[in-house]
Amino acid sequence: MLDIAGLSLTAEDRTLLQNPQVGGLILFSRNYQSPQQLTDLISEIRACAPKILIAVDQEGGRVQRFREGFTRLPPMAVLGGLYRQNPADGCEAACQLGWLMAAELISYGVDISFAPVLDLNFGVSEVIGDRAFSAKPEEVTELAGAFVRGMRQAGMAATGKHFPGHGWVVADSHLAIPVDERPLAEIEKQDLLPFARLMEQGLDAVMPAHVIYQQVDDRPAGFSPYWIGQRLRQDMHFDGVVFSDDLTMEGASVAGSFESRAAQALEAGCDMLLVCNDRAAALQVLHYLEAIDHPGSVRIERMNATQHYAIETVRNSERWHQAVNLANQLIDIK
Repeated sequence: MLDIAGLSLTAEDRTLLQNPQVGGLILFSRNYQSPQQLTDLISEIRACAPKILIAVDQEGGRVQRFREGFTRLPPMAVLGGLYRQNPADGCEAACQLGWLMAAELISYGVDISFAPVLDLNFGVSEVIGDRAFSAKPEEVTELAGAFVRGMRQAGMAATGKHFPGHGWVVADSHLAIPVDERPLAEIEKQDLLPFARLMEQGLDAVMPAHVIYQQVDDRPAGFSPYWIGQRLRQDMHFDGVVFSDDLTMEGASVAGSFESRAAQALEAGCDMLLVCNDRAAALQVLHYLEAIDHPGSVRIERMNATQHYAIETVRNSERWHQAVNLANQLIDIK
């Protein structure tokens, strides 16, 4: 999964999207100007690669790439606050916002948002912070489960991140190499619980953290045969998609060159490699995949949107109006 620089495709973009080793495209704020521009861009993308998986980070709060023309979503921590006042209201709101986020994206041809965040907010990680539903694993499980239900009702598969939990470390893995010093038993008792319980409910995908859990493995989770191969696949019986986090992030640098990062992520068990914000790095990974003639993963097809409808249909529905009113109310909560 790679990215593009602008509001429309270049000739190089078109060539890359047609490469059989490219299975996904992630869009960022720089790729969005207006609903009409997004419609045109996705038409361009589908003309080049009809089956490509189109993704975005549209979690809500400070991580919402498409804003003008889309409903502004509150940070997920607001739902945690609502849950603590009334659990039923919190879960209902989570379901409605999951549906709203997914329905608006799908109506423009986007398959997935990398959501929900299953990390716990321990109050130390600025990069996670209010992106997390709560500090308590039980609350995260309930709210994220409801959010996923809403996404699925709209036709979108869900991706839990950042396995096995990014909330304890202070460092931002975009800029540094975070190390979590806790023993495995503590991680299992806290961070792993939402992942395990949502997997029991059929979670579609996970994204591992670029965090080193030093008492468990000396490699970040996204490059770790222990975390992906043993814990996810064997112990937790997870047969969903594993997306690497962006291989250009500083937290991935411990794995060496971009070719080495790709090789280690695949060996650990990742199904799709994200290489963003660095076209030269994306080309290096692409050439590596071509050289080994990587067969790809049949799991990826499960992430395509299962429903298709126009934005006018969404906006004419009673559910959309109710969900937008709810989102607007929650945005005002500090």
